[in-house]
Amino acid sequence: MAAVRLARQYDRMALSLTFSGEGKDMTFDELEEFVKQAREGNVQGDRNVYAELSTSGKVKELKVRLGEGRDDY
Repeated sequence: MAAVRLARQYDRMALSLTFSGEGKDMTFDELEEFVKQAREGNVQGDRNVYAELSTSGKVKELKVRLGEGRDDY
């Protein structure tokens, strides 16, 4: 199971869901779990998703904002 973190950063930012792969890079199954958990957190479909990529272009970590607040990280 991949690591999931809910973190509040600064009062100006909204709560966010951060999801990283269990190994070095995220798998398709882990991506599916990220989307499932984001939907359970009532993330709207028009919300931006932020990704950290490895040097080989693979997804290492995804982050999406839950609720209202600034849309920049």
